[in-house]
Parts: sequence; C-alpha cells; structure tokens
Amino acid sequence: MGAAEPFRGDPGTADVVPSMPGGLLDVLNVAAVLLDAEGRIDLWSPQAEILFGYTAEEALGQYAGHLLIDKEHLDTVLELFAQVMREGKSWAGVFPIRHKDGSTRLVEFRNMRLQDDQREYWALGLATDQATLRQVERNLALSAQLVSQSPIGLGMLDTDLRYISVNPAEERMNGVPAAEHIGRHVHEVLPFLDESFEAAMREVLATGTPILDQYTVGRTAADPDNDHAWSISFYRLEAPNGRVLGVATSSVDVTDRHRAVEEQRRAALTLQRSLLPHPPPRRPGLDVAHRYRPAQATIEIGGDWYDVIPLTGDKTALVVGDVMGSGVAAAATMGQLRTATRTLADLDLAPAQVLHHLDHITDGLDTIATCVYAVFDPCTAQCHISVAGHLPPVLLHPDGTRELLDLPTGAPLGGCGISFDTTSFAFRPGNQLVLYTDGLVETRDLPIDARLDALLDILDDPDRSLDATCDLLLHTLRDEGDHDDVALLIARAGHSPADEALTGGIDDERC
Repeated sequence: MGAAEPFRGDPGTADVVPSMPGGLLDVLNVAAVLLDAEGRIDLWSPQAEILFGYTAEEALGQYAGHLLIDKEHLDTVLELFAQVMREGKSWAGVFPIRHKDGSTRLVEFRNMRLQDDQREYWALGLATDQATLRQVERNLALSAQLVSQSPIGLGMLDTDLRYISVNPAEERMNGVPAAEHIGRHVHEVLPFLDESFEAAMREVLATGTPILDQYTVGRTAADPDNDHAWSISFYRLEAPNGRVLGVATSSVDVTDRHRAVEEQRRAALTLQRSLLPHPPPRRPGLDVAHRYRPAQATIEIGGDWYDVIPLTGDKTALVVGDVMGSGVAAAATMGQLRTATRTLADLDLAPAQVLHHLDHITDGLDTIATCVYAVFDPCTAQCHISVAGHLPPVLLHPDGTRELLDLPTGAPLGGCGISFDTTSFAFRPGNQLVLYTDGLVETRDLPIDARLDALLDILDDPDRSLDATCDLLLHTLRDEGDHDDVALLIARAGHSPADEALTGGIDDERC
C-alpha cells in the first residue's frame, strides 16, 4: 500500500494511516532512480544506496550506464534506454549491475519514460534485488497452492470481521461462492454460528493468542437439511511489521466423528438410565429426592449412579458412586457395580464391609470408582456411612446449620486392598443428607474448596422441598457445556416407625 493506506469508511471522511516499517516494499527494498534524457542520474533514493552501494553524493550527475554497468553489457543497456526514451514504452527485465564493492548482482528493473511540464523527458528506473524478489514470489506461490489445495477450510477476515478471502474448501463447506463471502460479515455468511465465536475472534484480534478447536454444530447452505459439525480455530493475521491485518479461521468438518459419538452417547445414556432406579421406592422414616444429569458436552457420558435399597428392619441403604471414564464401557461398569452393591446390601453388612467387597469386585473389572454407602436406621435414628475416595456428604440440620461430614475418605475402589471405616451419627427428623458426584462441584477454573463452600451456601433453607433443592443445586452449580455427569441424592429423616405406630400408622413391632 506504500507509506499510507486509505481509511476504510465513508468516502467523504477519507483519511490516511501511516504504515510501520517492515511491509512488503521494505522487504523488497525497491530502489528508485531518475535519469535525464542523456542518462545522467538526477534523483537517487536511499534504497538505491542500499542496493547499489553508492551514496547520493557519489551517484548524482553520473552516467548511470558507466557507473553501474560492466562494459560487456553497456551497449545492450544503452540501446534499451534509448528505446524507452524514443518509444515511451516501459521495459521490465533483469540485467547485471556492478555494485560499489566490485561484485556483480542480478537486479530486477522496470524502466519507464516520464514527461515534465516543460515537455522534457526523463527515465524512471525501479529496481530490486532479483534473489529477494524470486524468494518472495516462491513464498507467495507456495502459500497460494497450500491455501487453494488444502482440505481444511481457510478464511481470512479483516478487523471488522468481514471476509477478505476464502479457499475452495471453505467455499464448499459454507455452500456460498467465494465471491459472495467477500466484504460480508461472518454472521451474514454463517448465521448459525453462536455469538461466542465472534467474541472469540475479537479476543484473538485483541490478544494475538490463538483459540483452537472450537466445536460447533449447525447447518449451512451446502446441506441445509442436515446438521454438520466443525472444529474451528482462530489466529491473528499480522504483517511483518506487526500491524494487525485481521483474523484467519481454519475449519475441519468432523461430522462423521460427531455422528458416531452422538450414537455412542445415546447408547450409553440409554444404558445408564435403564440401570438407575426410577423412581426410588418410598422408605419408612425417609423422604428421598434424586436427579441424574448427563454431561452437556457432546462426547462425554460417564458412569455416575445413585441407588436407594430397602434393607431388613425398615433400614435403607443410600448409595452414590462414580465410575472413572466415559462412554458405554463406563455405563456398563456402573451397571455391574450397582448390581453387586444391591447383592451385598441384601447380606445386611456394615457399610465398610460392603465397600471392602466392592473393592475386590472393581479390581476384576479393571476400573476405578468412588462411592459413598450409607445405611439409615429409622428405629435408632442413626446413619452409618463409609466412603471410598468420594467427596464428603453434606448434613443439613433443621435449624439451617450445615456441614461437610468429616469422614475417613478411604481409597477409591480399584483393588487397592485398603480397609474402609464406618462412621455413625445421629440422623433425626428434619435432618437432610446430601450425596452427590464430583460433576456437581468440580470445575476447571475454581478450587474444590470454593465450590464446596458454594454448595453449602445454597443449602440455606431446610424447609425447602427436596425436589426444589435438587433443582436449585443443579441450576446454580452446573454450567452449560459441563464435561461431567452428575448423580444427586438427598434424603430427609422423617418420623420413625415407632412414632408412626403411636398415631396408628404402622405396626411398632418392627422397632
């Protein structure tokens, strides 16, 4: 663009913007030399001094042919000069020049005739080093071939996020001719894109930090009746001098992978939901609410589960567990562990013993899982609980105080052979026990202690219904696009069977 480029705005408010050093003309180091009609040097640019080695004081007034051309080429050059001056036609080509240091260099020339207001003729010569020019030409040709033949969709947008160019792959993906991209805003061409993508591009423009592999699903004019998926990356475009030119996008069509993952996700989710109790059975002296939420991210589905298991003597086992990993394998392993847990629960074992046996079973499944297993006895108003590497349950009291239970955490299930401990505490009418998997509280950008504090802050109303509490926790702590599923189980102690017998509700012999 030279030293300045026009301001992109209303023609009536035209302005100029200075260019920083390091642009293409600076890379080419184009020299300008003005000769009079007899071939004497009348003007000599600083770039000419760099290219030819002579200062302006040494060059001005000299015959250009005698200063720069070896004798063996002089006649040819003089004839070309005379032809340009006689016919007024420009000439471009390469010929060797003699540098001040005595070396000979091939220089790319463009010569043209000029006429001033006195009708006198002059000759303007523009010159650059041929090796540098050829290197730039090769680089441009290579870049053009890479862009045009790339199977990856490539687009370039200016700082207003209007298309400058697209390659054929991007043209095919968008279903819009390349010419119809140019000058249009990205949302005019791709209206399905989420607003976060424009925000991402503006962030890249502001910071220069690339944003990679942004996943999006939508429809374009190329296939308006079917969803497609793309992985899109953004990079800032900069001139050699650091001036920001715009943003480049690279798009990879990952529709086949997206559809395969979606199918796997549906299968895993169907399997997982078929294995979860729905709804949990009503239990004496206990109200229960539960939620299961799959991961919002497309490719994630895990092995979280909950269970409410009837035991002898009106006791109830409450279970929440999390199998590491995702997909059908994690869901299938979860089903096996849930079945094993129910079988062990029928033996009326202490919670620590149940986890001990599950640890051996998990070793045979070649997986790792966390689990919390609690047994509530309404006759004694006691809860007995054991934890295998799981996050601490919350105990909410009728007066509104709440606490994370300080329990021996144990090791995750996985055949480690480490013993587990059973802890007992009073669980009287009105008390609530909140069991959950890590997907409820863990995030990638906040420490777990802060998230557990947030969990306690939300549990501020012991009179709120259990279903409302479940929904509030999920709405407040879960974000759209979370990459982990959640199992949530809340139990509130009611009156014991003995209390209910006094009112004629049930037979008190069970206690």
